[in-house]
Amino acid sequence: MESATVSSVSHEQESDLVLAIRELNSMVGLKSVKTEIGRIINLAKVDSMRRRRGIKTADMSFHMVFSGNPGTGKTTVARLLGRIFKGLGILSKGHLVEVDRSSLCADYVGQTATKTKKVIQAALGGVLFIDEAYSLSVRTSAGTQDYGKEVVSTLLKEMEDHRDDLIVIVAGYTDLMDDFISMNPGLESRFRFKIRFEDYSSDEMSLIFLSFCNRNGFRIKKEAYASIPRIVISFQMTRKPFANARLMRNLFEDVVMNQAQRIANMNNLSDYDLTLLVKEDMCA
Repeated sequence: MESATVSSVSHEQESDLVLAIRELNSMVGLKSVKTEIGRIINLAKVDSMRRRRGIKTADMSFHMVFSGNPGTGKTTVARLLGRIFKGLGILSKGHLVEVDRSSLCADYVGQTATKTKKVIQAALGGVLFIDEAYSLSVRTSAGTQDYGKEVVSTLLKEMEDHRDDLIVIVAGYTDLMDDFISMNPGLESRFRFKIRFEDYSSDEMSLIFLSFCNRNGFRIKKEAYASIPRIVISFQMTRKPFANARLMRNLFEDVVMNQAQRIANMNNLSDYDLTLLVKEDMCA
């Protein structure tokens, strides 16, 4: 993905734009995600340049659907996109507001639209990230108020009214997100960009585990590191849905616990001993 720059943005915006794109590219895996987002960034870059030069632009928005299993970096990518679109001059603030159904639906008739509008107001200028958005399309029993439909109706209107300074990203499991998008014809037309976040491979999961080690000051023996793909395969068979990076965070915490049990009663521990993870510690 090329570093996007726009000559008329401030130096500070341009610097953060480059940094955000660099951070996106440095994320483990996500090859197809990075490719598709690179295409969207290029489209946004050219669109921004046209606007700044007073050239007529296509009437489009950059709302997106992120689908896939948990722990595949959807929230992180959404946060980076806020910074990227601010750097391109598409968004005025570039912040991320993350919500779920409970943040949008009220308890009583007539309050949901107001609650949803308040959330959207807080997100103006940035990215509104709705996690588990498919929960808004859950079928309700007879006689029960369907607040999810009220959220969607309000959201569609607000997305249109604020299309110049708001990006909405809805996220969740692939099949359930397909159901969500199909619940209202307006959703299909608003969310042009649909990005699938694939599960990480065992090698990518190993790199994610290593990043947790590095971030927390731990070293890991070669044979311990080599055992991670076997653990990942076991997780893939026994833990549904597969939670990807979240599983690696949990594994790291379990391994640190195991290491503590192994060395807690040893004498004369060195700094090396305190920060070393060995194969014995890798029991998940």
